[in-house]
Amino acid sequence: MTIAENAVVHPMAVVEPGATIGVGARIGPFCTVSGQAVIGAGVELISHVAVMGATTIGDGCRIFPGAVLGADPQNLKHKGGPSTLTIGRNCTIHEGVTLHRGTDVSRAATTIGDDCYLMAYSHVAHDCSIGNKVTMANGATLGGHCEVGNGVTIGGLTAVHQFVRIGDRAFIGGCSAVVGDVIPYAMAAGNRAKLRGFNIIGMRRAGVDRATIHAMREAYRRIFDPSRPIAENLADAAKAYADSPEVMSIVEFMSSRGKRSFTVPPLRSNGDDGQDDEI
Repeated sequence: MTIAENAVVHPMAVVEPGATIGVGARIGPFCTVSGQAVIGAGVELISHVAVMGATTIGDGCRIFPGAVLGADPQNLKHKGGPSTLTIGRNCTIHEGVTLHRGTDVSRAATTIGDDCYLMAYSHVAHDCSIGNKVTMANGATLGGHCEVGNGVTIGGLTAVHQFVRIGDRAFIGGCSAVVGDVIPYAMAAGNRAKLRGFNIIGMRRAGVDRATIHAMREAYRRIFDPSRPIAENLADAAKAYADSPEVMSIVEFMSSRGKRSFTVPPLRSNGDDGQDDEI
């Protein structure tokens, strides 16, 4: 066991031999920390937190009671081999959150970026990859192998199917069931989820200007024009908006298709998100 300067381990916590506790970290009462764990500088495990297996927690994270980090993956294919959970810096992980390690027959790693905010009882399954500044509201759940981009918000009680990709700055409404990939900057909601246009508020906060938003909406209509195959629409959009990094990020996301279909607009919308009065 390595305990750095100014770290505090409560006498009623259990830290196994081999664990590394960073400078200024605080391990509260009734916490358990595995011998393979690495706890970064300034991390606070408030109480009743279980850190299991090969779990690394980045500097400045704050973990609330009842969280279980690094448990075995809920995957019958897992054979008990080595796998990891890595959590970035300055994350807040609330009560009852569960984050599982990767599966030894897959990427063997679950990764969570910096500055993420995981509300009570949210769940990240095995082999997921989550970007920076992701918010998961209460009870939001990711199935195995999901990929979530930077700045994504996932509403409460939403379930995301395994292998689904969610692009940067997308917003998923609460109580949704997401079974297809969600393009960057999009809003999606419903069971099964459909696209509801763009996350305009999130785009404004990210500094996307009005002209770019209009160009993106035009590209959105073109890409999801139901009269032609999406592959043809993507090729046209790539030519027409080659000088727009935001549109091209959508084209590239859809061109690098994952294992699931795409979340698309409702048929009656004809690819239009209907928010002209908001921009």
